[in-house]
Amino acid sequence: MSLSRLALAAVSFALSTSTALAGSTAYPVSVNNCGYTFTFTKPPQNVVSIGQATTEILYAIGAGDNMAGTALWFAKVLPEYAAADAKVPRIADNVPSFEAVIGKKPGLVATQFEWQIGKQGVVGSREQFRDLNVPTYIMADDCEGKENAMGGDGVRKGAYTPDLLYKGIGQLAEIFDRREAGAKLVADLKNRQAKAAEQAKSLDLKGATAVFWFSSADLDLDPYVAGNLGPSAYVAQTLGLKNVIDTAEEWPTVGWETIAKANPTYIIAARMDRRRFPADDIQNKLEFLKSDPVTSQMDAVKNDRILVMDADAMQSSLRMIYGMEKLAKDLAESGK
Repeated sequence: MSLSRLALAAVSFALSTSTALAGSTAYPVSVNNCGYTFTFTKPPQNVVSIGQATTEILYAIGAGDNMAGTALWFAKVLPEYAAADAKVPRIADNVPSFEAVIGKKPGLVATQFEWQIGKQGVVGSREQFRDLNVPTYIMADDCEGKENAMGGDGVRKGAYTPDLLYKGIGQLAEIFDRREAGAKLVADLKNRQAKAAEQAKSLDLKGATAVFWFSSADLDLDPYVAGNLGPSAYVAQTLGLKNVIDTAEEWPTVGWETIAKANPTYIIAARMDRRRFPADDIQNKLEFLKSDPVTSQMDAVKNDRILVMDADAMQSSLRMIYGMEKLAKDLAESGK
């Protein structure tokens, strides 16, 4: 048996064991989340979720019936959660107001990003919610090992790993008395990642590089691309690629001239339904890459090595693992 197959077997055994050990939450339960501790005596009701990744995690662990509203969406909900999502009002497609969130009388507000609810939160600060006796939860992957004090998308202090994603799933599962569902979800994600990595390993991508283009405030301006310590860089590394953007910033703006000099083997462009910027539209991205005097001369464009990925798959989320699977398949079909 190869080492990679042994690793897959070990992952499967360890995760089946952790699932078997999962049981009911023993209330009251206290959860420490990025400097704040909240105690729950029962699963919270009227929950508001801000950020698609967090919302889909709550649906995945079966907490949809506890929810009263969602906000901040990049794309349509995953098909397997469409029925659950249809029962939950959407407060806003993008950033909700503080009043709209509080109006739901939430027993918990959970957010994907600290820039939504944090020291400089655009929705509100954790203190504002705490003053109204509303607990808040920020996904661990966005507030641990990352500096968000300056606002925006933040700077990583160290390389991202999905352990932080799995920690967030585990804590939410604990809060909602969904420990078994949380353990099964983590097991499935780890197994799927291992298989995607195995597939990519067979492609011999040694020396291949990539840039992940999320969006641009304007197509004439520098694009927002993935930094070298965040989730997208982790996806690249797992599949045998190297991210050409060398900065700890989560989503820095980098000029196309600089990217062209790095000449990545692949350009991975985000597809989303959000239309905050013209470059949110994947067709606009593709047309720009093929028509711009700088980008059109890049090897990835000339050789049709532009791959498309869900926007939220470039961030810490369930879709990150699904995106890893799709990217491994697309790499196999594209050639180097």
